[in-house]
Amino acid sequence: MSRYESLGVRRIINANATLTRLGGSLMPPEVIAAMQEAAASFVDLDVLQRRVGERIAELTRNDAAYVSSGAAAGLVLATAACVTGSNPDLITRFPDLDSLKNEVIVHRTHRNGYDYAVRQTGVKLVEIGSEQGTTRADLEAAITSRTAAFFWFQGMMTTPNDLPLPEVIDIAHRHGVPVVVDAAAQLPPVSNLWDFTQQGADLALFSGGKDLRGPQSSGLILGRKDLIEACRIHGNPNQAIGRPMKVGKEEMLGLLAAVERYLKLDHDARERACEEAVQEWCDALNAAPGVTAVRDFPNEARQPLPRCLVTLDPAVTGIERDEVVRRLLEGEPAISVATQGDRGIYLNPMTLEAGEAEIVQTRLLAILTAKVHQRL
Repeated sequence: MSRYESLGVRRIINANATLTRLGGSLMPPEVIAAMQEAAASFVDLDVLQRRVGERIAELTRNDAAYVSSGAAAGLVLATAACVTGSNPDLITRFPDLDSLKNEVIVHRTHRNGYDYAVRQTGVKLVEIGSEQGTTRADLEAAITSRTAAFFWFQGMMTTPNDLPLPEVIDIAHRHGVPVVVDAAAQLPPVSNLWDFTQQGADLALFSGGKDLRGPQSSGLILGRKDLIEACRIHGNPNQAIGRPMKVGKEEMLGLLAAVERYLKLDHDARERACEEAVQEWCDALNAAPGVTAVRDFPNEARQPLPRCLVTLDPAVTGIERDEVVRRLLEGEPAISVATQGDRGIYLNPMTLEAGEAEIVQTRLLAILTAKVHQRL
């Protein structure tokens, strides 16, 4: 009996996404091996953090890097770094920021649950623009002597009407304001590891436990050396705002191994495999009565990978979408999928292991056709 089974916890086939609540991603053997090696020795954590950061920075074409305990922790540390820098007299001031720079500017359309990680430092979020658009004048008017940073949330919140990132960087830098990009789920493409900072962003943040397939409780901050150094000072093992956000030696070496692996992957082959899985799903599911399946691109996080949108006609299938989702999750093996509207199901191939695409297809077809066969 596995440890999961002994606890009454079911394993899940993840046809949904790299979601934290599902465990992010599955770590490959080289990441697990690096974590096991790290667990076998005592080391100086500060020295290890610096050496790992130097290596990751070199690999990702950045000036500096820091391993955080997840991307959300990276948001906290990045905010703190922009507010106080490395000033030792200020790092214990959080969340009392009355006499410090305590405002962070964001697009109104970028507001999301993750910006709580920014606000928990004590800063105030200043919104600019609307769904109709944002102008250069909107940003210029929002910048004051209290502005600590501009935060850009890349992904599903980003809209065509936003003031473009290069313009944000240009205006912010003319006022001496750093720009931080939350790109937690923005891998692939692999080039994002250096693209945002090469555009001029001061920091770019990524999840270590999503497509990088590193430890789920790891994140990556890339960018300016002085701000990365400030992140170190605010982080574990120092007595500062990031002290509870502990990064272990296992996460540090595990994430380094994950980055090394990710840069060596054949990303074109991976994309082709995802396209093939989606095409096979579409071919099989479109043959079922009352079912329409189409390729959807990009996926939910705006990553350049396809997924399959399956739309049901309950009048023909004899079963509602939510019931299908329930049966997939409660069946054996358990399968998690995403939903769209009242009738849509998203099937995502990027988190599937070998052979699981066929299992998802077989289970879904069995559920969708059972009612039809009963009526016939």
